[in-house]
Amino acid sequence: MKTDSTDQIKHQLHPRNDHRHGYDFPALIASCAELSPFVTRNVYGNLSIDFADAIAVKTLNKALLLHFYQLSYWDIPASYLCPPVPGRADYIHYLADLLADDNQGEIPCGKGVRVLDIGVGANAIYPIIGHAKYGWSFVGSDINPTSIKIATMIAQANSSLKGALVCRLQKHPSAIFTTMIKANEHYVLTLCNPPFHASAHEAQLSNHKKQHNLGKSSLSPSLGELNFGGQDNELWCEGGESQFIGQMIEESQHYQHQCAWFTSFVSKKETLPILTQKLQQMPVAEVRVVPMAQGQKISRFIAWSFLPQAERKRIIQK
Repeated sequence: MKTDSTDQIKHQLHPRNDHRHGYDFPALIASCAELSPFVTRNVYGNLSIDFADAIAVKTLNKALLLHFYQLSYWDIPASYLCPPVPGRADYIHYLADLLADDNQGEIPCGKGVRVLDIGVGANAIYPIIGHAKYGWSFVGSDINPTSIKIATMIAQANSSLKGALVCRLQKHPSAIFTTMIKANEHYVLTLCNPPFHASAHEAQLSNHKKQHNLGKSSLSPSLGELNFGGQDNELWCEGGESQFIGQMIEESQHYQHQCAWFTSFVSKKETLPILTQKLQQMPVAEVRVVPMAQGQKISRFIAWSFLPQAERKRIIQK
């Protein structure tokens, strides 16, 4: 098993990330007038929004998606996860680099690059970015029927997403790839942003800490006050991300010839040794841990493949 991991710390977003130089609020307002009431001068005299305000954060995300990703419509219910666009875009761009490594340095583009998004959510953030930037096509799975309904609505409401996203309800909540990867289907890669908390209480405490850091310490630690929203299944699962990704690794071996790369975002650095140890027990050909960053916040994703590079290249070039 070949393992490629680096401890290099990145303090900037990916070079191809549209958001690496901050937010151009006048341009965003021009694309989404709804953002205007939320934009004010902060204590430094710069234009900004109140990032503790869930509606402001959601409207900023909407403006970013309309301005940079060719959307004409995007909306989600107030209680659903509204992930920060810049960090999600980084995952997509680094995945593109991963594929380029197997394709003589050239990023594979177009609808022939088929991606499975585990936990597409109501926001459909990864298919939106991946298709806008590289033309990839997506299958999005989720255990929440409402998320599937809203993500499908977003796909149908935007001509730019026509034929680029098919959503599938995972009717077996304890399964991940099972029933989602059909017989004779092949994917260039899978991606996932798993629920990383191990319990609702842990999620509440994390939210309380974040609110405190945003100057909202008087708020009680309630899931309903999350500035980025989120349903329970989007925020926590039994055993947290280590158990979730561990199960993903277990299931992936049954589809090892149907996917070039399996990948997952990993929120906690402490989770990595658990995952790499598990992968060492599998017949994987290669494992990579790719660091990412948004300012001083360091994150990463883990990728593993059961196939040698030559076979991955054949899948990518189909």
